[in-house]
Amino acid sequence: MTTPLPIFQVDAFAERPFAGNPAAVMPLSEWLPDDVMQAIGAENNLAETAFTVPSERDDADYDLRWFTPTLEIGMCGHATLAAAHILLHGDRIRFATHSGILTVTRDADDPSLLKLDMPSAPPQPEKLPELLEALGIEGETFVSRAGNGNAVVLVTDEAAVRTVAPDFLALRKLPYLVSVTAPGDEQDVASRVFAAYHGIDEDPVTGSAHTALIPFWAGRLGRHRFSALQASKRTGLIDCELKGDRVILGGHAVTVIEGYFQI
Repeated sequence: MTTPLPIFQVDAFAERPFAGNPAAVMPLSEWLPDDVMQAIGAENNLAETAFTVPSERDDADYDLRWFTPTLEIGMCGHATLAAAHILLHGDRIRFATHSGILTVTRDADDPSLLKLDMPSAPPQPEKLPELLEALGIEGETFVSRAGNGNAVVLVTDEAAVRTVAPDFLALRKLPYLVSVTAPGDEQDVASRVFAAYHGIDEDPVTGSAHTALIPFWAGRLGRHRFSALQASKRTGLIDCELKGDRVILGGHAVTVIEGYFQI
């Protein structure tokens, strides 16, 4: 006998289908065994599957966990935005996660715009010659040990970001979430993000990477609010704000699939 579990697929940081970053969202009444959630993440074969259960905590509405096709991770922005898109019925929703409480609110001027509050993870200069070799580029390298272990590579311009062609076999051996970034052409900042170590060669739009990119660029731009393009094939736009030791990521989301997972 099979058990039907509700499942949604959401394009996050997207204003239309087929853009942004797709995530699966599975609202549960109680946790499934870890190996079953990992198997579901592999079956969905998306960058992340977000699982939620109603929280028993006073400071959270839901407990939230994220699984890639290969492992559980400690932070994910776009799948959190996707979960909020499915579960948010008022103006605010709070998720208890391995990275603390993550809050999503509706923008006061544009209720369809969701604003995700995450901890800032400012990177510091660090020489990473093995990373530059795997990426096949020259640039300045920085690392944040917080979050998902963000490595940031600063290059000259958006064209240099777009033409990066990594050696993914080499990248899979390096324990970083890698952002290659530069000043943008039409947006303030451009980046591409490679998550080979986490099982995804190139991630379309990456909230957790921007926990490092936002403080990184706020100092260089001299302002705390700016726009960011993640220049993957699907592309995504993120409204960015640095607010003390937190970052605010604004984006839209679109539901593209609703159904049931049978186990």
